[in-house]
Amino acid sequence: MHYFIVTTGSLGSLSQVSSIGLQQTPETGPGSLLGFEDVIAEPELTHSFDKVWICSHALFELSKYLIYKLVTLVLAIPLALLAGIIFAVLSCVHIWIVVPFVKTCLMVLPSVQTVWKSLTNVFVVPFFQSIGRCFAMVNIRLDRE
Repeated sequence: MHYFIVTTGSLGSLSQVSSIGLQQTPETGPGSLLGFEDVIAEPELTHSFDKVWICSHALFELSKYLIYKLVTLVLAIPLALLAGIIFAVLSCVHIWIVVPFVKTCLMVLPSVQTVWKSLTNVFVVPFFQSIGRCFAMVNIRLDRE
């Protein structure tokens, strides 16, 4: 499954075609972010003016850095607080509701099992025995024609 293709060299060189996010290159390890060359896919032979290229690269790196810091500043503390609250609520529910309920069910289980077996023997077993006797006389014969 490929998302999109970015050429990193001349257009005639198929060996320099890489798939973004799926194939590791020697420069990028697993889990690394996209770089400027991965996003701006301008072939080496047809670069724009050097000053434009340098300024674009600097602006890309600066905006990536600043936006990451800003988003982290805005979202990190609330998300950490939310994750802590969720973990605390789940722990409390597990300790005070789930475990006592399971232990109570395990203590009551032998008596429930006795009542269930009695109800099954009184109501369910006779019904299915009579259905079985009704269909016991049905014979199916397959003939080849």
